[in-house]
Order: sequence, then structure tokens, then C-alpha cells
Amino acid sequence: MAQLGLTEHELRAWRTSFRMVELLRNRIEQQLQASSDLSNADYTVLALLSETPGRRLRAYELAQVAGWEKSRMHHQLTRMERRGLVARERCGSRGMDAVLTEEGLASLKKALPGHAEEVRRLFVDRLTREELDQFASLATKILNSLEAEQ
Repeated sequence: MAQLGLTEHELRAWRTSFRMVELLRNRIEQQLQASSDLSNADYTVLALLSETPGRRLRAYELAQVAGWEKSRMHHQLTRMERRGLVARERCGSRGMDAVLTEEGLASLKKALPGHAEEVRRLFVDRLTREELDQFASLATKILNSLEAEQ
């Protein structure tokens, strides 16, 4: 029986994709919490900042790169700033930079090996090299379309 105006074929693809993303997110969250006291959101922010020149980025740009709303990034940075993982510094008359602190970098380095191992175990090792390329291509197609709509 078709639901939501989708065929059974379409519904199966959608539900499988949604369930996979949710399970992966939950498993990664559990691993990070157990090994480093970082949430997946913490890890995302720290990793993104670690890859930028000067380990800093305008908060609104960080939100764009993460694919988050500005308010979500604001609240996340507030929680992380309280824990000493990031700092916020004025940039220009109205801007705010998110800056990776030494404590944040140390937390990221502590979490990285276990996180990479878990990503490999849950995702990378379950696919062939060709399947990884196909998956990345399909995900990129959908992401590009979603980002173009914003």
C-alpha cells in the first residue's frame, strides 16, 4: 500500500535511507560519548574548525558548512564555550568568529582514533571501494539539490 503519495518502491528507498542515517548517527553518538564525552555535534564543530586556517571561522559560515540553522549553531557554540572547547571572538563590527581552543583541539585529538575506527567499522568496511564511490556520488547529487533550494 502506497503511503505519503509514494510508491512502495519509493517508500522502501526513503525509509531505508532514513533508518540508516538515524542508526549511524545514534551509534556514532554512543561511541563518542563513551570514549570522549563529546557529542556528535561537538565533534562536528571541532572537526570543522580544525580544518580551517587559524582554526577559526565566522559563526554563520560554520553553520552553513555544518548544514545547521544559525540558532542551532549559536546554542551549540554556547554549550561548547562553557566547557572551554571553543571561544567566540568579535570579528568586525557585527561578526563573531568561532575559535578552536587548545582544550577543544586536545578533545578532538583524543576522540579522533575511536571515532575513525567506528566510522570504518559501521560504514566504510561494509562497502567496496566502488560502492563507496557510488554512495558518495548519490549522496552528493541529493545534497547539491537540497543546498540549491536554500
